[in-house]
Amino acid sequence: MDDRGKSDGPVVPAKLSNNAVQAVAEAVEGRGPAKGNTASKTRPGYRAGVSAPSALGRVRRVAQQDKEARFTALLHHVDLDCLRAAYRALKPMAAPGVDGVTWVDYGQSLEGNLRDLHGRVHRGSYRARPSRRAYISKADGRLRPLGIAALEDKILQRAVVEVLGAIYETDFLGFSYGFRPGRSPHHALDALAVGITRKKVGWVLDADIRDFFSKLDQVWLKTFLGHRIADSRVLRLIEKWISAGVIEDGAWTACDEGVPQGASASPLLANVYLHYVLDLWANQWRDRHARGDVILVRFADDFVAGFQHRDDAERFLADLRERFAQFNLELAAEKTRLIEFGRFAARDRAARGRRPETFAFLGFTHICATTRNGKFKLKRVTDKKRLRAKLRAVKTELMRRRHLPIPDQARWLASVVRGHCAYYAVPDNVEALRAFREQVIWHWHRTLRRRSQRSRMTWERTRRLAKRWLPTTRILHPWPSQRFDAITQGRSPVR
Repeated sequence: MDDRGKSDGPVVPAKLSNNAVQAVAEAVEGRGPAKGNTASKTRPGYRAGVSAPSALGRVRRVAQQDKEARFTALLHHVDLDCLRAAYRALKPMAAPGVDGVTWVDYGQSLEGNLRDLHGRVHRGSYRARPSRRAYISKADGRLRPLGIAALEDKILQRAVVEVLGAIYETDFLGFSYGFRPGRSPHHALDALAVGITRKKVGWVLDADIRDFFSKLDQVWLKTFLGHRIADSRVLRLIEKWISAGVIEDGAWTACDEGVPQGASASPLLANVYLHYVLDLWANQWRDRHARGDVILVRFADDFVAGFQHRDDAERFLADLRERFAQFNLELAAEKTRLIEFGRFAARDRAARGRRPETFAFLGFTHICATTRNGKFKLKRVTDKKRLRAKLRAVKTELMRRRHLPIPDQARWLASVVRGHCAYYAVPDNVEALRAFREQVIWHWHRTLRRRSQRSRMTWERTRRLAKRWLPTTRILHPWPSQRFDAITQGRSPVR
C-alpha cells in the first residue's frame, strides 16, 4: 500500500470554530490525544443535506463526533449567500488579479455576477485564472513572492474555505494558531509566554521552514485532503487553484509544487499540510519520546518548541529533519537554532558569566529577564529587523507624500503609529514604542524641511505638530497570563 495514505499521529480535536478563541496551546492545557488514528480506514457516506437545519453546523458536529468521517457532499453549501458573504469579506482596496477586475468593478452588477459564478461552479464549467506575481519586501531585505488571484477566484476560495473550516477546525490541534477563526498572533504569543514561564523549559528550538509555501508538495496535499474530503467537485476546485500557475511580466509559468502565497485558500491548505506533517507527529513524539516537559506553538509556518532537557531537544530536532525530508520540506539551517532559554538557562548562564540567548517569534524578540524581586520573567520587545523595515517604509512613503498638506501627512502618520501600537504595545515594550514614535517624528521633520530650500520648519514646530497629531504611546495589551487565564478559565486541566 502507498505510504501516502497514512498518518503518523492520532487526531486530537480542537475547539469548534465559533469557540476557537477558547482553544489554547496543547502544551499548556496538557490534554491527551483522542482515541483513534488517522491511519485507520475511514468510513465514507456522510452527507449534509440542504434541508438540515444549520447545515454547516451539522457538518461541524459530524466532524467533531466522527474523526474518521469523509464528507461526500459539500459543494452545495457554496450557495449565493455564501458567495455574497465571501465577496463582502474581501478588502475593497486589494490589488486586482490578472483580469484587472477590482472589488468595486465586480460589485457594479454583484447579484448577476454571483449568479453567473454560482452556475459555472455547479455546472463544472468554472476555470481558475493564473495568479499575478507580485513581490513584497521582507524584514531581512529579501523579496517575498505573492500570488494575487483574480477577484472571482478570491470569492470562490473564501467561500470554500468557510465550508472546509467547519470540518478542519474540529481537527486542528490547540497549539496551531495561524489564520484560524478567533485566533490571533497575540494568542500564540500568550500561549508561548505562559508555557515558558509555567513549564520547566530550559531549551528553545527556534525553527524556520525554508520556502514553505513554494515547496509544499501538491501530491501529499491532495492525499491529506482526501482523509476528510470525498466530494470530488471540491477537490477538483482546489486542484484548479493550485495548478493554475502564475503570470509574471506577461509570461505564464506552471506551478508543479507549492501553493500561491496570498491566495484566500492558501492559509487553510497550509494548515492542513502542517497538521498532518508536523502537528500530529510532534504531539505524538511528545507523548512517546520526551522525558520532560515539551511545549509547542505554531503560527502558520512559524513554530517554536520548548524543552526541559537538552537531549530531548536535540533528538526532536534530528527526528524533525527526517520527518520533513519525507514530505519535501526542510529547515533553513541559517535560521534554525537550538538555544538555552528559560528560568533555568538564565540562572545557569549567569553562573557561568554569560547572558542568556534570545529568539524572535511573530515580530517580538523574547528575552530572559527578572522582576524587581529577582524572579524570572519573559520580556518581549519589538524585533529590531521588523522595526528597521517599518521605519524604512515610513521614510519612503513620507518622501512620496512630502508635498501634501501637513494635515494629510499627519493623519496618515497617526494611522501608522496607531497601527504599530495596536500590535506591539505589550507589557515591557514601552521603550521600543517610544523609540518608534521618535524615529517617525525625526523622519517627518526631515521630510518637511526638504520641501523647500528655505525651510522654516524648526524642531520646536515639528514637536508641536507631533503633539497635536500623533497619538502618545502606551501599553494596550494585558500581561500574557491574564489574557490566557481569562480565555482558558474553567477549561484547562492544569488550573
